[in-house]
Amino acid sequence: MTVTQPSSPASQPVIPLVIGFSAKDKPSSDIINTCVHCGLCLSSCPTYRETGLEMASPRGRIYLMKAVDEGRISLASEVFQEQMSLCLNCRACEAVCPSGVQYGAILEASRAQIEQARAGKAGPPATPGAPEPKLPPRPLWQRALRGAVFGVLFKRMEVFRLFSAMMRLYQRSGAQWLARKSGLLKLLGLADTEAMLPPISDRFAVPQGQMLPAEGERRYSVALLTGCIMSTAFAHVHEATIHVLRKNGCEVIIPPDQGCCGALHTHGGDLDGGRELARQNIAAFEGLGVDAIIVNAAGCGSTLKEYGHLLHDDPAWRERAERFSAKVKDVHEFLAGIELNRAALGRLNLTVTYQEPCHLVHAQRISAQPRALLTAIPGLTLKEMPESSLCCGSAGIYNVTQPEMAMSLGARKIDNALTTGAEIIATANPGCALQLAGELRRRGKQVEVRYIIELLDAAYRKVETPA
Repeated sequence: MTVTQPSSPASQPVIPLVIGFSAKDKPSSDIINTCVHCGLCLSSCPTYRETGLEMASPRGRIYLMKAVDEGRISLASEVFQEQMSLCLNCRACEAVCPSGVQYGAILEASRAQIEQARAGKAGPPATPGAPEPKLPPRPLWQRALRGAVFGVLFKRMEVFRLFSAMMRLYQRSGAQWLARKSGLLKLLGLADTEAMLPPISDRFAVPQGQMLPAEGERRYSVALLTGCIMSTAFAHVHEATIHVLRKNGCEVIIPPDQGCCGALHTHGGDLDGGRELARQNIAAFEGLGVDAIIVNAAGCGSTLKEYGHLLHDDPAWRERAERFSAKVKDVHEFLAGIELNRAALGRLNLTVTYQEPCHLVHAQRISAQPRALLTAIPGLTLKEMPESSLCCGSAGIYNVTQPEMAMSLGARKIDNALTTGAEIIATANPGCALQLAGELRRRGKQVEVRYIIELLDAAYRKVETPA
């Protein structure tokens, strides 16, 4: 891959999202009314399991959404706003719901509804004659921060790469050491947030239209999403992904003009920002004639697969979005669905446990394939951890906005992982990797966090460069 210095078994199919947001992005009444309040979602919900509170469950939150929709409570309700924020959007409830409630869609729309009300753009009240939904605007500093992050940093990759280069300088110049030792970060209340900053890669994965040939006979042509944080802090994971794909007969194309997937925007209530990024990525990948669009981050893959829903009400882009989403494949899903090149896999004598990213197992319903790839590596022993599919507490920027709940869930996840005695925790999402590594550092544990694709890459390289 050209880089630049910074100047298996079929899984349960995902329930198709077929109901679009309204013009003002209020939650669909049809989806809300799909819930029959059976309670089967309760045991799968991380926040309910931590708190035991009905309102902190999917069923409780849907009840609040319904009350707002019918005008019985206001958008200004503190309980409503608190619960829309406290939810991780891990989608575990969707995976067990017998009624097929599209919970992620109504949660994201509820958050958008709150943000639009804060901006004075909430539209007419849900019930005729009810007061117009208005909320006080966010404080100026919050508006400025959201504008900088959602409006600039994650929309302009040249700015994101510049910011990443500055963070790399901060980490390696001694400034990070000084900031931590001096107590300045604690004084500013930034110690926990700064501790989650990932080590920035020496080289960034910059999409420039690269075309990397398959090793041996070409069996497939695929395109790779580089994304935002994956292209800077996790560029090494892209290198591993490309190497594994090429070893399996794939020509890999990295189209220019692609960018962030928009997951943080859609989860954070900025659906228009998510739509803008969706259109950009659809245009970047259209017309390539590839067999699949490969994604190696669970949250990105989930978002890309739902572009058809995100742009459902846009007649100019709806069909283009649906065609795009139909091509998207998680890298584990793709590799498990082809004849894997097992002959070139070397032996890795490792004991590994697998932490399932929520947007892989719940949103995309991909669970068996990652395990099949891990067990395909000679010498590797996979030990299952308890509650492997319970959210680790990362959830995008959740560990910044809800640090107490995130820390509690992170500790619970590491407790479960350590019971296996594994020397490596395997995962498939950047947020999960950072959350797990942070909790391990706090405990002083010498357990590694690695991407599954990195372990496959290491196994292939073991044969290429034997000891």
